[in-house]
Amino acid sequence: MGSDSQISTNQNIVLYDGVCNFCNSSVNFIISHERQSELMFASLQSDIGQNLLRKYNEQTDDFESIIFIGDSGVSKKSKAAFKIAGFLKPPWSWLAIFRILPSFVTDFFYGIIAKNRYAIFGKADSCNIPTPALKSRFLDLV
Repeated sequence: MGSDSQISTNQNIVLYDGVCNFCNSSVNFIISHERQSELMFASLQSDIGQNLLRKYNEQTDDFESIIFIGDSGVSKKSKAAFKIAGFLKPPWSWLAIFRILPSFVTDFFYGIIAKNRYAIFGKADSCNIPTPALKSRFLDLV
């Protein structure tokens, strides 16, 4: 596993639930549709994920939210999803337009998916291991 010293403050980091099949599929989707390879990833359950959560005074036992850490600090839930969408190729980047909606509206829909993701998409016994070519993009594996 990587160390916190490998984490640059100017990196754009996505923290995700590493045992959630939907979350792992989402990470694969993000990687496949990024404009450039700018995002780094770590599971919320990993040492680096937990250390980042503590660093930004976030809960270390809540795995129901994707978290984006970037220049403007920490974003969670739908706000994080919209920031991540901004890194994607069109038409997926267009989803970022929904950030103009109030968070309580977009987080409501985000919450429905988050609460039911294991029931709908399943849960893995452990975090997925990326291909060797992608391994350097995962902070908890370098």
